[in-house]
Amino acid sequence: MDTIIFATGNKNKMIEIRMILADLGCKILSQKEAGIQADVVEDGQTFEENALIKATTIADIARKMPEYRNAVVLADDSGLEIDALNKEPGIYSARYMGEDTSYDIKNQALIDRLEGVPDEKRTARFVCAIAAALPDGSTEVVRGTMEGRIGYEITGENGFGYDPIFYLPQFGCSSAELEPEKKNELSHRGEGLRKMRKVLEEKLEQGAISGVQERVVYVKEDGQALAEPTPRPELPNAVPEDVQQVVKNFRPIADEASGMLRNYLKKARLSLAGDNRL
Repeated sequence: MDTIIFATGNKNKMIEIRMILADLGCKILSQKEAGIQADVVEDGQTFEENALIKATTIADIARKMPEYRNAVVLADDSGLEIDALNKEPGIYSARYMGEDTSYDIKNQALIDRLEGVPDEKRTARFVCAIAAALPDGSTEVVRGTMEGRIGYEITGENGFGYDPIFYLPQFGCSSAELEPEKKNELSHRGEGLRKMRKVLEEKLEQGAISGVQERVVYVKEDGQALAEPTPRPELPNAVPEDVQQVVKNFRPIADEASGMLRNYLKKARLSLAGDNRL
């Protein structure tokens, strides 16, 4: 698993995805960056069904491309459930009032529909189902949620979609007012991605998917991946043999140190997550 393809073209999503999955050590591409074009019909009845439809459809295309034959394809389906509105907009969150309608209009419409509804009945949640299509044809799916309420006004500029009306009582602000790092820690997508990362790590340990090639993932502020780091070149013949030998002797030490650091970071992450494998 040297490549993960995420079935989305949303730059905001890719920023969050790369921040959370970067330490898996593999290349993370959006569907567009992988050169895959497909209009997937999401006709499932649940978030999980729609995520699986997207992941398997894009995986079928990727398997025909030699460079992505062993890639893991991830896809998500997410939305907002408002209890007072019978869990609307739900799986139709992106298409609510039309896909081309701005979220400022959508958000204000939802606030207007809840006029007169008291705080205790404005409960809502963001839901994110994340599906993985693995190289062996098997699939996995997980769900993440974030509980809150629908606010009374549109506030904040750090989020997108319905974030500006999703109020978090424990923080006294909307999810669009949280710092990006905090939002990733709390968000439905963040929770789902961390669950999926654990699934992928377990698959790696079980040998169900091939190991990750060691590399650093660089991310620009707009969520796009930078060009692949230049592979480590062989030493040119012009370099004296004694210098070549010193460098070659140093490489195993550097590789061992890198492996030790990677294992330490993994154990630290599992410890923070309360994982009982330590």
